[in-house]
Amino acid sequence: MKPGVFAAAGALLVAVAGTSGAQRAVTRAEVEAAALARGPRIAFAMADSAAALAGLSSARQFENPIFSMSYSKSVPQQHFAVNVPLDYPWLRRARIGAASAGLGAARFRFDFERAAIMLEADTAYTRALAEAKRASYSRGIARDADSVLTLARVRRAAGDGSELDLQLASVNLGQLANVALRDSVDAVSSILAVQALMGLPSDTPTLVLADTLDSGRALEVAEAGTQLLVAAAEEDMRQADQALTLEKRLLFGAPSLSIGWEQRDPTGAELGTLPTVGIALPLPLFNQNRGAILLAQSQHDRAEAALTLARLEGAQQASRARRELALARERLARSERLVASANSVTQLSLLGFREGAFPLSNVLEAQRLARETLSQYVDDVAAARNAAGIVRLLTLTAHRNDK
Repeated sequence: MKPGVFAAAGALLVAVAGTSGAQRAVTRAEVEAAALARGPRIAFAMADSAAALAGLSSARQFENPIFSMSYSKSVPQQHFAVNVPLDYPWLRRARIGAASAGLGAARFRFDFERAAIMLEADTAYTRALAEAKRASYSRGIARDADSVLTLARVRRAAGDGSELDLQLASVNLGQLANVALRDSVDAVSSILAVQALMGLPSDTPTLVLADTLDSGRALEVAEAGTQLLVAAAEEDMRQADQALTLEKRLLFGAPSLSIGWEQRDPTGAELGTLPTVGIALPLPLFNQNRGAILLAQSQHDRAEAALTLARLEGAQQASRARRELALARERLARSERLVASANSVTQLSLLGFREGAFPLSNVLEAQRLARETLSQYVDDVAAARNAAGIVRLLTLTAHRNDK
């Protein structure tokens, strides 16, 4: 074996040791929970929901009364008044309705973002498992290539093999060792990506994956209902509609009631305290709230267009995701049938070469075929699971009674 092969094998052992020396085993559920608890994406979604809840609270509150005092030389000289802003019921209903719709849209988007974060964590976990499995396959094939090199050396010493076979086996082992090294490095990198999603330091692997690589949970039948993002767009539309209604009704603003008293007449003509009462009515003389109405109308039109787009894209994305899932499962079923055959071909070719029945080229071709088949199988398992997760995400429906 050439020195370069020994160096590659040594580096491979270091990479594998770094992975196997991890301290703590984690499951998918633990990774998803950590991503939800520490990820920055969920913080943005929570902030949006908190802002929408604050907007609803502001819409429901009543304006504070205003206490005023004044003095005049005319009698009575002291004037006291409390101005109480009044709220028309039709204005209050529209304002609260708009804020409530905004909160509903924020909650639906929060639910979608939460599910998207869980899918991201699940996908990263699946990728890490796939990379680990691929690295394991690569190491096994590299060990088989080392056995082929040993056999080629023995056969050449016995006069039954050629120098060309020995050099081919040596080159093949070096290439496979490099592939195994690269796959091991990819496996370590995928572990670091999982740690980053969990909010852990990602410079050194400190985790091992406790779950196994499979095709994922059976896909639940989607409930009949509205997709989350479509439901959020519908709430945006309702908010824009209520906001437009409110601006139109604000042509005549809410009045304010003034209650107070006057006192202190130096002439003595008026004795005691004189009660006062009045009402202030806004008059639409200089503007009729046209600018605000036009702005609300444009936002209403935009929300309507966004709702139409959300419905179209939601249906298209869900349909495409289902097709991708069906294709991924079909590819996986085919790969599962090929794995056993590829392993059998590798063992038979190695046995035939050991007994002198097959040339070295057959063994090398069988190993190449096995490597590609096993790698494709790992990719197909991961793709099937990830496709199922995307379908689940895109078919999540809104539960309006939870608001």
